[in-house]
Amino acid sequence: MRTIIVDDERLAREELKALLSEYPDIELIGEYKNTVEAKEAIENDAPDLVFMDIQMPGETGLELLEKIKNPPRTIFVTAYDEYAIKAFELKAYDYLMKPIDPERLSEVYKRLHEENQTPASVVNNDILRAGERVLIKDGDKVWFIKVDDIRYFESEGNYVKVHFDKFRPLILRSLNSLEERMDEKLFFRANRKFIINLQHVVNIENWFNGGLQIELSCGTKIEISRRQTIRFKDQFSL
Repeated sequence: MRTIIVDDERLAREELKALLSEYPDIELIGEYKNTVEAKEAIENDAPDLVFMDIQMPGETGLELLEKIKNPPRTIFVTAYDEYAIKAFELKAYDYLMKPIDPERLSEVYKRLHEENQTPASVVNNDILRAGERVLIKDGDKVWFIKVDDIRYFESEGNYVKVHFDKFRPLILRSLNSLEERMDEKLFFRANRKFIINLQHVVNIENWFNGGLQIELSCGTKIEISRRQTIRFKDQFSL
């Protein structure tokens, strides 16, 4: 799980890093001291998990979570218990009190680990290539479709919406984990919210801030972030 820490206190960050080092599948990819830095990291690096303080100079952690669309799983780490109700109203994943109880952190980790081990709705772990079929389940509904027919994947909190034909099933999986299974010749990560099927791209145009906007065969328009635009051009330019 690609993870970032957001806390204005260096010692608090060091303590949490030490605790998280006990869990080998938690990969710390960054630490930040305010919400401005954290917002940029979330948008650019698409972490799976955020440990975040609430009271920080400037914007609070709650305010940041409230303004981000489809945020990653966020665990608040704070010395104040009075914000818990608001945190869960914002769909925070959990709420830890400082100083962190290692047993309480272990409970949170076990829940995260169990969720990540839940059998994927796309049922195997091989690379998804053109022409292959995949099984997708959403509740009682089941589809067995060609990978080529998937126009794009869209992050919806802890779920991913799969767009194909007239259907939009939700699967319990992160966009990052799906990206690892994508054939890079067929699918491309446009930004932190979308993975697109390159076979369905019908138009590309320059967009704001150095990005690109692509149009898919269904008429949907999706922006490729500035960072991913660089990768896109490197990968596909002559």
